[in-house]
Amino acid sequence: MHSNIQHHFHPDEREFVERAAEWVHNAARYHEQKLTDFLDPRQAYILSTLIAREPDVQLRLEGGSPHAERKRALVGPDYLDLESEDMQIEVLSITPEGQKFTELEHGDYMGSILGLGIKRGKVGDIHVLEDGCHTVVASEIASYLHLHLTQVHRLHVMTELLPASALRAAVPDIQTMELTVASMRLDGIASDVYRLSRSKILVPIKAGRCRVNWKPEEDPSHPLKEGDMVSVQGMGRFKVLELDGVTKKGRYRVKIGKFV
Repeated sequence: MHSNIQHHFHPDEREFVERAAEWVHNAARYHEQKLTDFLDPRQAYILSTLIAREPDVQLRLEGGSPHAERKRALVGPDYLDLESEDMQIEVLSITPEGQKFTELEHGDYMGSILGLGIKRGKVGDIHVLEDGCHTVVASEIASYLHLHLTQVHRLHVMTELLPASALRAAVPDIQTMELTVASMRLDGIASDVYRLSRSKILVPIKAGRCRVNWKPEEDPSHPLKEGDMVSVQGMGRFKVLELDGVTKKGRYRVKIGKFV
């Protein structure tokens, strides 16, 4: 891949960029199709950016629901009807036995699935519901999960495989926070959201455990803007919902949505 493309991306992303560039190249030159694992929004953006440079290649993204975060991508030459292709997505319905399903959270389901040796890329969005969970999975590992997933966080569960059309998508719970901050710096806003001192929030940021819009961000002074999604490993994530002007003392009024 040309270096003039590489410098647009974070060093941690270059391995994916190289693979994505190869998919695009093979579609354009050898008329190959490539069905990827589930991509996060940043990876989908990178792939879309590369395909935009190649007029003979097209892209389809599918994650099971209109607002899916993680999606499988199908890359192919522009003359194919990608919409008619099977994206090989199924729904694993997980129902805990008894009435203890309210005890289980997103991380419990994810941990149990990955604990079976499943790679993260084979799992799409996990929708925690009032009576269990609908997890979007790649068809190639669906039967394995159906057979072997019998327990989630010490609770016995029953599973069922459903078509993607049967997905019940969950609406994420967002806790709204209104902050008044001196600047839009990443470290300042993150310290208020996570209720940590500025010195403590610097540790995960500088250690590479923070992402802004799914892109690694190690600069504490990085300015946030409306619409930005921020995640810190082990602490959860939040979105900058709205900038609501400046106070008489020159401080910024910001509305934050914290995912709970």
